[in-house]
Amino acid sequence: MSNLDVLKKGYQLFAEGNIEAVLELWDEKIVWHECPGFPFIEDEGIFVGGQAIVEGVLAKLPTHYDDFKIEIHDFVVGGDKIVMVGYYTGVWKATGKRFKANATHTWTFNKDGKPNAFFQAVDTALIINP
Repeated sequence: MSNLDVLKKGYQLFAEGNIEAVLELWDEKIVWHECPGFPFIEDEGIFVGGQAIVEGVLAKLPTHYDDFKIEIHDFVVGGDKIVMVGYYTGVWKATGKRFKANATHTWTFNKDGKPNAFFQAVDTALIINP
């Protein structure tokens, strides 16, 4: 499977709610950079390893969002890096307002074809105060 195929499969599994299968696709020591602009992210928003990412980010999504989705517009492939360009959509529970915010994810893959680094860029202000 190509790196792009792995990434597409991961996004599909995430959309289906199969987080355990998503974690199996990643390097066990993946380094995750979440935008520190979200209220539920502390410090610099860096998490290492699947369990830390689940506890620090993924498990908190349903607490803060209703109907959270990632809409993928495009992928930009360059060697061991792939950038996902798209949008986050949903409802920010604190305000009850629906949002659509630009989002990009930069993924880096190891030599075994597993993502070992993730960097998120998203318009957090638009989500929190749509």
